[in-house]
Amino acid sequence: MPEFDLLVPTSTSEAINLLAHYQNRAELISGGTDLVVAMKVRHQSEVLISMSEVGGLDYIDFNRDSGLHIGARATVAQILETPEIQTLYPALWQAAWVFATPQIRTAATVVGNVLRGSPAGDCSCALMALGARVILQSQNGKREVPIEDFWTGYNQNARQSDELVVEIIVDAPQQQTGSAFRRMTRVNEDLAKLNGAVRLDMDGNVCRAARMAMGCVGPTTLRLPKAEQLLIGEEITPELLAHVADIVPTEISPIDDKRSTAEYRLMVSGVVMKRLIEQAATAAQ
Repeated sequence: MPEFDLLVPTSTSEAINLLAHYQNRAELISGGTDLVVAMKVRHQSEVLISMSEVGGLDYIDFNRDSGLHIGARATVAQILETPEIQTLYPALWQAAWVFATPQIRTAATVVGNVLRGSPAGDCSCALMALGARVILQSQNGKREVPIEDFWTGYNQNARQSDELVVEIIVDAPQQQTGSAFRRMTRVNEDLAKLNGAVRLDMDGNVCRAARMAMGCVGPTTLRLPKAEQLLIGEEITPELLAHVADIVPTEISPIDDKRSTAEYRLMVSGVVMKRLIEQAATAAQ
């Protein structure tokens, strides 16, 4: 491990003041399940600001008016312990269920998964389909970024060096809203070779609104706008699903890597999304 200075603030305001002081010289660490591994291999950080003692950010709250609020220190394991997420946001619950191992889920934070910006991020994929918003705070106040605008490139995001991500917000679902998540891996503990998530707002068997996300098929997790538009205002039929399955490969740009090939990802992407739409439509009933 390279040498670094470790700073341990005890409040949100103290953490923000440290970020403002150190700017690009500092990095945030909470669960550390990604950053510590990277530092052992190649990554160097002059200063680490630990969130471990910052109080009041390890919450997951839900109400019908303001929706779901996930604090910066809330872990993936807490997702699985929240009944409202399993019932109302099944895509996120399913992503947490297959996330790494129980030990890692206990340490890894949901916000950390989003900040990492990996196109293989399972919670990130589900949150994109659910239309999450990222709340950032600095000495100048708070700002809100839609999650599809948060990732600016591979392992890059819109957080400024003096900003702290304090929470993620997802609106409360409508009466007939369903969602689903699925991933493909070599073994369950491995990173995804492809993942996807869907949220549908339904009126009977007719789709009123759709959000579709897919990971491991581009430098960031991607929305699939052409496939979404095919669904809106239409009845979910086998013929429509076959059309969607044909469109999905035209919206992605996978590469060959150690977990899979571009050819395989292109071949299975439409089938995965077709099954997710069926699952989400059923969940909306």
